[in-house]
Amino acid sequence: MSQPQGSSETIRLMKNHVSVRHYTGEPIPREHLLEILRAAQGAASSHFVQAYSIVHITDPEKKQKMAELSRNPQVGTCSDFLLFCGDYKRLEYACRKHGVNMDYDHLDYFIVAIADTAIIAQNAITAAESLGYGGCYIGGVRNNPGPISELAGLPDKVFPIFGLTLGVPARINEVKPRLPLEAILHENEYDETKYPALLDQYDETMRTYHRQRTSNKRETSWTEDMADFLKSGRRPFMREFIESKGFSLR
Repeated sequence: MSQPQGSSETIRLMKNHVSVRHYTGEPIPREHLLEILRAAQGAASSHFVQAYSIVHITDPEKKQKMAELSRNPQVGTCSDFLLFCGDYKRLEYACRKHGVNMDYDHLDYFIVAIADTAIIAQNAITAAESLGYGGCYIGGVRNNPGPISELAGLPDKVFPIFGLTLGVPARINEVKPRLPLEAILHENEYDETKYPALLDQYDETMRTYHRQRTSNKRETSWTEDMADFLKSGRRPFMREFIESKGFSLR
């Protein structure tokens, strides 16, 4: 298939990403899943600490419990559910091997774990989609981080960030229009003066998308959705949970 100049099959794949929440029930072959994860491991990592772990939930009862705790039914119906975690436990073992007391409890190290985990997860979904599979990130694991940590046997210094469902898509949704590139790209200096005009333009794009898409039609715009989402805080228990995992974030 010919591509526009400066494009590629990988770029086309990434630009056409959609969340998949409905699966056929067909399993992903084990060798495919392992190859997806090996490809994901090619992700960049700050100082190569690789401060993440992935818990592959294969037990049907645990998957169903994960679905209930995360409030996401697709967790129970996907082929494979992966729990992505920030992880300093393995690094603690590395330090202990050399007689070093790991001084990990700093905000910057915590940010490293979040960033490392997000990057490997993005690699994973791109690799999965290249093989014809689909998936959806499950931020809902933070709805019940304590019970989910217990269910997955997560020790101190390991905390769940999000999950990822993977499987053979039963339905592919339309690609959701992203913000105009001009809204996220600034040259030399940050320019907020362009937001009023660009957000008006994007609101019209999103209203049209919501009105015309196959399911869940509605009339709201992006700024309306964001205002509704951000008018109050979410998951206030997360600070206490993170502290219970050994992160006071000095």
